[in-house]
Amino acid sequence: MRRILSIAAALAATLTLLAGCSTIQKVVNNTGINTSSIVNGSVKTYTFYNLPENLEELKKLPEANMKDPYGVAALTIAALCRYETNPDDCYEMLNWLKGPESLSSYEKQFIRERLQGKTYKPRSYFQGATPANNYTPRTPYKLTPESNPYSFQQSGWATIWLRSGGADNPRSIKLRQKASTGEWFLNDIQCLSDIRTPANEDPWN
Repeated sequence: MRRILSIAAALAATLTLLAGCSTIQKVVNNTGINTSSIVNGSVKTYTFYNLPENLEELKKLPEANMKDPYGVAALTIAALCRYETNPDDCYEMLNWLKGPESLSSYEKQFIRERLQGKTYKPRSYFQGATPANNYTPRTPYKLTPESNPYSFQQSGWATIWLRSGGADNPRSIKLRQKASTGEWFLNDIQCLSDIRTPANEDPWN
């Protein structure tokens, strides 16, 4: 009996230690606060007081140092929001986020098709944006990218997840790291699938 109790106590201690390894990191934009550590299972929150409208504004943001994959994912969503009013500016920002590569014709067509008549999709990832308020985020704009145990499974690659106010499951953005500089760049936008219809477009509302 004593041996069983000892084993149970050791197991409980191990589980407590593992639970303590789960890291929650918050990054607030325009405050100078940043973290460079990468931990599977992390959650980071980014605050944008204004969304970038062009490449020059994007480059001025702290996350534009491209050292933080969560930050690059956040910048990708911010850039996609620009598509609604100026697709060319959106593409220019995404091209820069792609780093050594640029958007292919197929990728531009994919974005056009996914956002045609549904430009609310990128906004849905900001806190406070729901179908009921037509995906109108609270201001300042807050994004919370996260990772899971498989996000950094392959060296030099990352899959960062974001939660939409119009979907039950998180959607992803794939990133690739440039070995010579350690910078992370956008590789694949996987977060533009359909979500719930906003209230002002729902015929059943």
